[in-house]
Amino acid sequence: MEPFAWMHELDHEQVVYCHNKELGLRAIIAIHDTTLGPGLGGCRFYDYVDESAALKDVLRLSRGMTYKAAVAGLDLGGGKAVIIGDPSLKTDAMMRAFGRHVESLGGRYITAEDMNTSEHDMNTVRQETEWVTGVSRYIGGSGDPGPSTAFGVFQGIRACLEVVFGSPDVAGRTVAIQGVGSVGYQLAKHLHDGGAKLIFSDINQGNIARALEDFGGEVVDGRVFWETPCDVLAPCAIGGVVHERNIAGIRAPIIAGSANNVLEDEDRDARLLAEKKITYAPDYVINAGGLIAVYAELKGWPHEKAMEDAARIFDTVKRVLNKASAEGLTSLAASNKLAEERIAQVAAVQRLRLP
Repeated sequence: MEPFAWMHELDHEQVVYCHNKELGLRAIIAIHDTTLGPGLGGCRFYDYVDESAALKDVLRLSRGMTYKAAVAGLDLGGGKAVIIGDPSLKTDAMMRAFGRHVESLGGRYITAEDMNTSEHDMNTVRQETEWVTGVSRYIGGSGDPGPSTAFGVFQGIRACLEVVFGSPDVAGRTVAIQGVGSVGYQLAKHLHDGGAKLIFSDINQGNIARALEDFGGEVVDGRVFWETPCDVLAPCAIGGVVHERNIAGIRAPIIAGSANNVLEDEDRDARLLAEKKITYAPDYVINAGGLIAVYAELKGWPHEKAMEDAARIFDTVKRVLNKASAEGLTSLAASNKLAEERIAQVAAVQRLRLP
């Protein structure tokens, strides 16, 4: 599909290509929808195979941010950025150049950390623009949103367990986590503290070693992760990992993790999971804790308020799953419907013109 066709199909407002040859910057900023507020979403630094792959990723991610904010009840739109290249070659000058491009959008897009970008990177971006969140507390920010993301995912897993098994208690339940980096590790801690049995899969052996030392558990090879017998499969790394080629082999009744765009093909794979009676917590619903944290930062609210709001992901996930069951929808279709209804209602209010 041609790039402009992708943009049209997903109904984006604006896509910007950012380039600085001298500093090696190649980036794309996508703003999906600003009905509810400015587009907010992290900046991902990734060595894509080509610019088409990067564009497809940023378009899907930014659209997901629109829906994430809408379902979470936040007054934000959807945006996302990707920087194309080897993260090991990242420099402060490159991040500052990226910040200049963010500044040029005048607040329509607000950035934050994401895959392979950090709190330090956001502090650097802050030198060029105010439109950045997730900066350090010493300069007025909320810091890394990862802990809020992990806490929200933990609450979402509890909601799924209650719907499927009748109790939200994680004690004695087996959870297989794919990716125990920043968010996956913190999710593992919540689960371990709650008495869950843990299984890990990660291409980074350092991550595996740390998780085993701190929490115990087992390790499975990534090639057989999806066939692991467990109560919950928690994808916490890259997206596109659930698809028609592995769904038939899934032996877990629940899929609930922090990764974005878990399904390779949203409509097809959500339907296949539903047909197999696998409960799927839509990724943008269950991983909204990070967005909730940076929204609290924008509002000047304390960290405690962000964690209280992230805890409500338990109720939101249950609401989505119950709506799906009541209306005969996939869980993804149910969450999409909730998001679109809220956006449409706000758009209708905005069209009102008082005499």
